[in-house]
Amino acid sequence: MAAFQSPLSFPLAIALLCVSSFGCICAHGVGFTVDLIHRDSPLSPFYNSEETDLQRINNALRRSISRVHHFDPAAAASVSPKAAESDVTSNRGEYLMSLSVGTPPFKIMGIADTGSDLIWTQCKPCERCYKQVDPLFDPKSSKTYRDFSCDARKCRLLEQSSCSGNICQYQYSYGDQSYTMGNVASDTITLDSTAGSPVSFPKTVIGCGHENGGTFSEKGSGIVGLGAGPLSLVSQMGSSVGGKFSYCLVPFSSRAGNSSKLNFGGSAVVSGPGVQSTPLLSSKTMSTFYVLTLEAMSVGNERIKFGGSSSGTGEGNIIIDSGTTLTIVPEDFFSDFSSAVGNQVHGQRAEDPSGSLSVCYRATSDLKVPAITAHFTGADVKLKSINTFIQVSDDVVCLAFAPTASGISIYGNVAQMNFLVGYNIQGKTLSFKPADCTKK
Repeated sequence: MAAFQSPLSFPLAIALLCVSSFGCICAHGVGFTVDLIHRDSPLSPFYNSEETDLQRINNALRRSISRVHHFDPAAAASVSPKAAESDVTSNRGEYLMSLSVGTPPFKIMGIADTGSDLIWTQCKPCERCYKQVDPLFDPKSSKTYRDFSCDARKCRLLEQSSCSGNICQYQYSYGDQSYTMGNVASDTITLDSTAGSPVSFPKTVIGCGHENGGTFSEKGSGIVGLGAGPLSLVSQMGSSVGGKFSYCLVPFSSRAGNSSKLNFGGSAVVSGPGVQSTPLLSSKTMSTFYVLTLEAMSVGNERIKFGGSSSGTGEGNIIIDSGTTLTIVPEDFFSDFSSAVGNQVHGQRAEDPSGSLSVCYRATSDLKVPAITAHFTGADVKLKSINTFIQVSDDVVCLAFAPTASGISIYGNVAQMNFLVGYNIQGKTLSFKPADCTKK
């Protein structure tokens, strides 16, 4: 039985700041690392100084419910009716990513989304687009920009493509009715490295959006897909990073003085004592998402079998997503799991003031919560209280899990906090290693 740690320390969303120029990572074989900045950090463009930490947490919970739309439009309403009815502006994957496009490099700010593939930005001319604070990318200003013809192989990689004047066109829609349409093109993408040498990736496939709308924020200019599909940023980096990336999410309480890290290539290898690895599965019908097999969850010594399945995945039963705050599980599992938690928590039950979460307790100094372990195939991931409980008001903490009646299960970012999480796409493994993510 563990004493409850302050649940104000968890990742809600992150901004990735990068700039421009060329640096070779293949020759060095060591990869590179970029800084990740918490969405609610004072360094983030989304930061609202008038909000309290608790308000930011409750906003994140509502965004988490909205995020389920991204995976299944019918799923979100089945997670929490009160939360689903809230007026929430979805920011896709909750992460912001700043990078440069074109030659000369043009800085853009997009949503970094592990649940999306295509890299796209709003482009001039853009008569039917959502309002954007920053200037729009003008493809005519880039010496390296090229539209793809309709018979190009890259065009055929898109599930939703069409042809206009022999220029390949894309059309993406999301579960919350947001959409983007435009030209499929190639250009140079450049990221900064914490080592000081910018890294460029020429001839990267991008979407140049000329018609975009929905719930996109005016502080973002598009989406940077980090998913498992062939056109995501990670996939297009290819052999230069060996299909490897990892991240270490800094606790929410440390947002002011520390940045999280996103690692690529050799820098992304997760090894050493304490590493737990599980198969990273693929799906023919939902190739974008990263899927794992969760066999059970243990609450203390009580093991609860996990029988959920991620709709359409073919294999595995839970999507791991850095952009969803809560862990979303089937209703029948949640019933057994929350009962086991309730039987072992030493504390007074309470109500979540927002109505988003259902298993809550008074946040007293003597509150004791049980040890919880996620049993993936081949990997037993021992969670701490900051991975399993969230403080939702001055005197209430709640279990950071939510039930859903849909077939979509999601392992959210609260559960991943203070773990080095490594994706080896070529090796088809995902690894967890306990870490203090505030340390360099």
